[in-house]
Amino acid sequence: MNERRPETPAEADGTTGLLTALGKMMKLLRERRGLTQKDFGEMVGYGPDAISAMERGVRTLRPEVLEQADELLEAGGLLVQAVPELREAMTKVRTRHPEWYRSYAALEAEAVELHFYANQGVPGLLQTPEYARAMFSRRRPLLDEETIAKRVADRLARQQVLDRWPSPMVSFVLEEVVLDRPIGGRTVQKEQLAQLLRIGDLRNVEIQVMPTAIENHPNMGGAFNLLTPQKHPQVAYTEVQGYPRLITDLMEVRTIADRYGIMRAMALPPEESKTLMKKKLEEL
Repeated sequence: MNERRPETPAEADGTTGLLTALGKMMKLLRERRGLTQKDFGEMVGYGPDAISAMERGVRTLRPEVLEQADELLEAGGLLVQAVPELREAMTKVRTRHPEWYRSYAALEAEAVELHFYANQGVPGLLQTPEYARAMFSRRRPLLDEETIAKRVADRLARQQVLDRWPSPMVSFVLEEVVLDRPIGGRTVQKEQLAQLLRIGDLRNVEIQVMPTAIENHPNMGGAFNLLTPQKHPQVAYTEVQGYPRLITDLMEVRTIADRYGIMRAMALPPEESKTLMKKKLEEL
């Protein structure tokens, strides 16, 4: 019997070695300058988690970041020399996900709009590396360490869509319980809440919280994603008990989009959602 969800991610695109080498070089130069990942991230416009992922080779270095790093870290042109190879590698990048996920991942990577409703855990595009590892480490049946590492790397690689230019418009509606569930423990939970606040400050991202006290919820059918690819109609994606479904029927997508619109109207506005998240973070 063929398994619906292979555990082995799709074969890597061949750029891993280049990204890993560039990440190591950037880390060495940063440490020689006595800069923390937070310090350097503030200089180039990225958070410490993103810098960490770049240095480990699990997140693609943008050419402009490499050029900035060359100047800021006084690399003397060493990093700039690799920019043409990096640009070439980026044109060859394929999604590095399980085969069952690749059709959705390809659409997500080129989408002009992305909308997510989550009722169990933080969506992948918002997860910290530690949160993602905790999620994969606890899933059943158990995954081996190599597969967990690959899944975490693939999940972090997806987050590049938030940094892409032109930027897609991205929104999230998170059930309040998602903020309260201590996946991975208290420290991981605190880092994840801080990550939500950082990403929520991006100009193209809005995060809203659906209070648990809401009495008449318009959607009891589970989590879903809505995305609009370039030059194509909006589609929806759901995954229940390991069975993924990419929905393209226009009427069915419209129904899900209508529900999402109602939920956005009922959820706390973005600024009030930030206030709630800050309060929960302070209480941990």
